[in-house]
Amino acid sequence: MAFRSKEMFKKIIRKVGEENLLPGVKESLKKCLPDNKVVMGRAKRGLYAGRHIQFGNQVSEDGGNKSRRNWKPNVQEKRLFSYILDRHIRVKVTTHAIRCIDKAGGIDEYLLKTPYHKMDTEMGLFWKTKIEKMYEELGGMEVVFFSPEDEAKFEQGFKDLKLAERTARRETRRKNYMASGKQQKTEEGPEGSGTEERTIEDAPIQMAANA
Repeated sequence: MAFRSKEMFKKIIRKVGEENLLPGVKESLKKCLPDNKVVMGRAKRGLYAGRHIQFGNQVSEDGGNKSRRNWKPNVQEKRLFSYILDRHIRVKVTTHAIRCIDKAGGIDEYLLKTPYHKMDTEMGLFWKTKIEKMYEELGGMEVVFFSPEDEAKFEQGFKDLKLAERTARRETRRKNYMASGKQQKTEEGPEGSGTEERTIEDAPIQMAANA
């Protein structure tokens, strides 16, 4: 299936939105996208990292007869966590792309480091532009740092809270244990008195029978 740059560019602009693109991204997309490239249809919906169907010959061992065959890439469906988007991304990736993502340090780093002319799928370009936009917004946010005294206060407060929770759990366990012990005593009390009364009443009958 032909992979035309104009059709791909229109789809990316329609999905992301022209107002959401960073300055200069539109021009770089126009320059870097290939004009003609054969890419299988399902590769457009995943991250294949340059791995596509390969064609060749299958040669027999005895007569050397050749028959045409193809080799498909090893594609897996994975859930990759994006720290910038703060959620999982479900995407189809090849094993080569998984190794590239692990080497880069994550899906965010892989998409940010990979240039546009090497990102030959629609989904890769879509997530790359989206993550670049989010990364730019996060870079403009203000970061507040606490003083060492405030951090020590927060840490002490967390420790006190943990101690309070531990003592509360201990008290509830002790109360439950005491309540269960009292209940067992009350259940055993009437049964014990009944047995004693039966033995006292049955004693004269047993003596008369023995006589």
